[in-house]
Amino acid sequence: MTTRLLLISDTHIPGRAKRLPETVLRAADAADLVIHAGDWVAASVLDELEQHGEVLGVYGNNDGPDLRERLPEVARRTIEGVRFAVVHETGAAQRREVRMDEAFPDTDVLVFGHSHIPWHTVSPRGMRLLNPGSPTDRRRQPVHTMMTAIVDDGELRELDLISL
Repeated sequence: MTTRLLLISDTHIPGRAKRLPETVLRAADAADLVIHAGDWVAASVLDELEQHGEVLGVYGNNDGPDLRERLPEVARRTIEGVRFAVVHETGAAQRREVRMDEAFPDTDVLVFGHSHIPWHTVSPRGMRLLNPGSPTDRRRQPVHTMMTAIVDDGELRELDLISL
């Protein structure tokens, strides 16, 4: 079986945008699972995404008690044999892969946010680290971004960073 993923983070609604872009909502409709790595800011964003499909998410440093009651700090799920973990913050970029290998020894793919900087690296142990950037708050990045991927037969495939 194939599972289509949409990866987003740091939506910061309503501070940075009034609502999710239509491109994100269409991608959520096409996905089997939406993964959000925190900093939703408004619980209405979670509510809206849940209307488009299943959501696996965590709270971030800018999320209040309402989201912290509904979401964990770290989420884990095995998808098609691939062990995923989702967390908002991973700390400084320097030595991130080594630190995350130690912090998430039972993880194949770690999805994170916080920096708004798209990121795709592989740790010394072989764990993939993915930050989809932000679809609504690009900060110092040239464009807003999100990621899509397919998990099939125990592998993460067709990982795409999409500029909005």
